[in-house]
Amino acid sequence: MNTEKLESDIKALVMNINEETFIYDLLRAYGLPKASITRLQKGDYNLSKVQDEILWKEKLFFKNETDIDIHQSIDQIRLDSAITKQHPRFLVVTDFKTLLSVDTKTGDTLDISVTGLAKYYDFFLPWAGLESVQFQSENPADVKAAERMGRLYDLILEDNSTEKKDEIHALNIFLSRLLFCFFAEDTGIFQDNQFTNAIASHTADDGSDLHNYLQKLFAVLNLRERSEYPQFLQDFPYVNGGLFADEYPIPKFSNKSRKIIVECGALNWKAINPDIFGSMIQAVVHNDQPSNMGMHYTSVVNIMKVIDPLFLNDLKEALEKSECNEKKLTKLLGRLYNLRIFDPACGSGNFLIIAYKELCLLEIEIFKQLQQINTAKWKNNVSGEHFNDAYIAISGLHLNQFYGIELDDFAHETAKLSLWLTEHQMNLAFKEVFGEVRATLPLQDSGNITCGNATRLDWEVVCPMLDTKGSAFEIYILGNPPYIGSKNQKKSQKNDLKLIADRLKGYGILDYVSCWFIKAANYFFDSHCNVRCAFVSTSSITQGEQVAVMWPYILQHGLDIYFSVSAFNWSNNARQNASVYCVIIGLGINIKNKYIYTDNACKSVKNISPYLIANSSCIVEKRTKSLANFPIMGIGNKPIDDGNYLFSNEEKEEFIKQEPNAKNYFFRWYGGREFSGGIIRWCLLPQRIPDIEIERMPKVKDLVNKVQQFRLNSSSTPTIKLAQTPKNFHVENFPISDYMVVQKVSTGIRKYLPVGIFKKDLISSDLLNVIKSSDLSIFAIISSKMHMVWMSAVGGRLGDGFRYSSYLCYNTFPFPEITEAQKAPLKDHVFKVLDEREQHSEKTMAQLYDPDKMPEYLRLAHHEMDLAVEQCYRSKPFSSDEERLEYLFTLYEEMIAAEKKT
Repeated sequence: MNTEKLESDIKALVMNINEETFIYDLLRAYGLPKASITRLQKGDYNLSKVQDEILWKEKLFFKNETDIDIHQSIDQIRLDSAITKQHPRFLVVTDFKTLLSVDTKTGDTLDISVTGLAKYYDFFLPWAGLESVQFQSENPADVKAAERMGRLYDLILEDNSTEKKDEIHALNIFLSRLLFCFFAEDTGIFQDNQFTNAIASHTADDGSDLHNYLQKLFAVLNLRERSEYPQFLQDFPYVNGGLFADEYPIPKFSNKSRKIIVECGALNWKAINPDIFGSMIQAVVHNDQPSNMGMHYTSVVNIMKVIDPLFLNDLKEALEKSECNEKKLTKLLGRLYNLRIFDPACGSGNFLIIAYKELCLLEIEIFKQLQQINTAKWKNNVSGEHFNDAYIAISGLHLNQFYGIELDDFAHETAKLSLWLTEHQMNLAFKEVFGEVRATLPLQDSGNITCGNATRLDWEVVCPMLDTKGSAFEIYILGNPPYIGSKNQKKSQKNDLKLIADRLKGYGILDYVSCWFIKAANYFFDSHCNVRCAFVSTSSITQGEQVAVMWPYILQHGLDIYFSVSAFNWSNNARQNASVYCVIIGLGINIKNKYIYTDNACKSVKNISPYLIANSSCIVEKRTKSLANFPIMGIGNKPIDDGNYLFSNEEKEEFIKQEPNAKNYFFRWYGGREFSGGIIRWCLLPQRIPDIEIERMPKVKDLVNKVQQFRLNSSSTPTIKLAQTPKNFHVENFPISDYMVVQKVSTGIRKYLPVGIFKKDLISSDLLNVIKSSDLSIFAIISSKMHMVWMSAVGGRLGDGFRYSSYLCYNTFPFPEITEAQKAPLKDHVFKVLDEREQHSEKTMAQLYDPDKMPEYLRLAHHEMDLAVEQCYRSKPFSSDEERLEYLFTLYEEMIAAEKKT
């Protein structure tokens, strides 16, 4: 929702109120369907029969109160069961002077003048489908400023050419300078409203001379000596620091774009958060770019999940140990000033900004303790010496301790600007505590933010490990690099991956984020100083085939995973919210203390494997044969027929009407959706029809010819070769007896993996894995929680679902050899599960295994089967999935070792 437009629309509404249409106009402003509002206005949706009242189920109760005090009226309404039973979200009463409202879901209330309604537009945002908790995750000041800057950007594009790279760069520089000026006039860098007032007073309304004015102003901001300029320009302070050092073309302006600049200046930029605002501006400027480019705002909460275990916890612990010890506190200050924070995918600088803020807060606490110690010395001093001025709290942290690489030019400029603004904010924080402040102007540095491709640049050149005297820095590499799975990578990104990872066998399956891990590992290998790193990544690099490809290289030369945050659903506060399953992985060399973080809990462990499993170091490699000697699992049928041999129920009936002799060659077809969702589809099997019969079935012959032509038209040589046998599928798997199936992709919300038992005349597609066996003990084992946690750990993911691979999940699954006597109770439990499924035959498999809808007795049957399966491993029950995984990985290593001996 465009909240700026919403606010504007409500302002217009209350300036000229039409009492008869007021509430309908208000609903329209929040984007409710016009047709529904029309029906409400006609009375179709209005459940109240009282004049001047509206009761819209689950939406609204509205009353124009003229008889009694509206406060008394709304109290009566809240107790009226005839109203509350319809569950209206909002109760609204007004006399068109005052407006009262109650949010019946949250209990929030509103008591305001009608004319001030626009200021409280966020109260009714649930009508627009946006709950206040969502809305408040973004600072309203940031939202409003980003939207107005977006409008300004669009207007500038209308009047200026941005086809060339240098034109785009000039515009990016201009926007950064403009944002600085807005921020400066509201935070004490400039005089209050100095920049906006100067534009309003010294430029024409039509915007024709605004570019000339800004050209002069930006030049003045870069000059100490500016006597040749008018006094109103001389009144601006000297800024320098690189922000205004170089001259770039200023865009031309119109009446509209000048007006927007003045409106932007009227906002309260002091309330803007540099750590989020830069990314919000990016979202506006780059609204055509997908969130998986990494250009989205990472919330402070999620950033802290990275920097706390990476370095902040250690520094805080050092502070705690240094309490009241002047020597240790001074040494800790020196350590802070020797830190280097490096984000090689920095976007608009979110991680660097939060790291800088946290280090400043730590520095403030150190200074406070030093001053307390110093004051105590002065009070207890008998010789008359004075110590109270020994520790003047002026920050020694500098932006040149922060390094970044960013490919996007605008984000690169925004990161530098945001660091400047953050430095000023923290200077003010120092002043608030100590009464002293380091001068913001002239700007000294803006951080070492490099514009370029992080996969191609030499990180040691960007972020040197040693100072000019050869002393080592304490370096922390961090960030949220772009993820991008192998199938979604552009050609340039595939080339980046090849350049970095071509020494790794099978590197082509890796996610793009792996480039950053490999580059970090190389940086470590060359390092002679204290270096650690932590990246946010999709969980896919800790699952499936990618583990065996990347992690052996990463972990060589003593590099360890020393902390991890286990997979969680990562969503951020971007305008285009990115939502993926992510992990956070910290890497270091020879670090004794290792921790796994899960759901706000922290577990100390001896070792962390690439699967983020405690106390294991093995890497599971795909196998073509079952480690536990299970029956062979293959894939179902793969026609490569352009859909010609597949039919819906209706299509099949129509085909048989026209070709009745084909009836006996139709069989039920099961893919993933058919198996889990109960969808009915059919498959024609022309390979079972003798050629002489096909000649008598023109409709069937026509399908065969179409399939042949489709294969001939393919660009794939193997597919063209298949055209020689158009009746046959590319892959054919027709069991001769009952068999079992498992979906290749299963939703991530399930607690159990649904396994099916098929009659031999049911045809499975290649979206199902097929086990040509009716041994029900196998059904129990692969349906078990033990197998589910193994699959979750070593199998790959597809979105928020699991990808089930026979090579990685089934064939690698460690299971002890058991006797027929041990199999018997497993089979009994399978019959109980099948019986419970049959009790709910009207439900689909998806419904049966939805954890919120799963029938209780089916859940109980699975639980009892779980216990029986786990008894095959050991007599003592497992207490958690973590314990199950540790046991399984240990068993896997033992079975692999035993296999190698034989």
